[in-house]
Amino acid sequence: MTPFAVAGVQMYVNALQPNVDGMIHRLDVLMARFPWTQMVLFSELAPLGPLTKFSLPLLNETIDRFREAAIKHNIWLIPGSMFETAEDGRIYNTSTVINPAGEIIANYRKMFPFRPYEAGVEAGTGFCVFDVPDVGRFGLSICYDIWFPETTRQLTSQGVEVLLHPVLTGTTDRDAELSIARATAAQFQCYVVDVNGLGAGGVGKSCVIDPSATVLHQSAGQEDMFPIEMDLDHVRRQREAGMKGLGQVLKSFRDRSVDFSVYDRASGTDAYLHSLGALEIPKQGSRAGLRSEEPNVAEQRSDVELASATEVFKGALIAPNAMAEANEQPKSDEREAVPYTV
Repeated sequence: MTPFAVAGVQMYVNALQPNVDGMIHRLDVLMARFPWTQMVLFSELAPLGPLTKFSLPLLNETIDRFREAAIKHNIWLIPGSMFETAEDGRIYNTSTVINPAGEIIANYRKMFPFRPYEAGVEAGTGFCVFDVPDVGRFGLSICYDIWFPETTRQLTSQGVEVLLHPVLTGTTDRDAELSIARATAAQFQCYVVDVNGLGAGGVGKSCVIDPSATVLHQSAGQEDMFPIEMDLDHVRRQREAGMKGLGQVLKSFRDRSVDFSVYDRASGTDAYLHSLGALEIPKQGSRAGLRSEEPNVAEQRSDVELASATEVFKGALIAPNAMAEANEQPKSDEREAVPYTV
């Protein structure tokens, strides 16, 4: 058995005032109540809220305070994320990993900002994998990143056993996100620690899921702190023997007979994706993706016009011949509305 205690803190996040003092206070309370906790994770953008106007350089006084707190409590600390202003002026959504000695072990920039809503935020390109000595391998993924299984595939292929997932979701897709979190645990045979905020920080419903897709803890819509002792040998057993003695998905992927051409941008396999409209916020009365013609207009078209219409990817049938040809010859601010889903 390889036990390790990870705690999530689901707390109210203010959009216009710093939340750092509140985070430090809750951390003190958590460690007083559950002194056996070894790692603590807060929600996405918890320290300074979801407005880019509060962005700071990567190294700042706020991070220094969290480093001191990690030393004080002898814990690994991931204080959610903050907007980071890089040296070139670009803004990223960045998480920092701090070890019990107060050292910054890693910084991770969110790969998939929640566009088009998370406007003006750049996408990171580097993955975050770090080891807790004598325990196991951890990885970091921020909110919308988990909707793209390729991110978790990359992490778990490098041996990640626990996925730390700070979230800011305050919208109606939170239940879908929870389903994705549980599916991620099963698909990649790992623990998932999913921590959402409250108020401007989300609608809560944080959760911890084990590698057999069992929900170990599910928060509701109020403040919560939840330490969970994990057994990383459970991950290793599942990966070797299969989930509940059944699917050995990581090994099956390793031994696959196919490489997926959709990941080769020059292959043309993703031609359909290029037929979709721009990545933009829908406008009032939008009929994007719907048929544009009036009733019975199609009946008045000539056969040539109708044949041409069947080649359109969105909102119409794809003619078999046109589809075959496509396969053979592929075509080479500042946000004030909070909370939002990221």
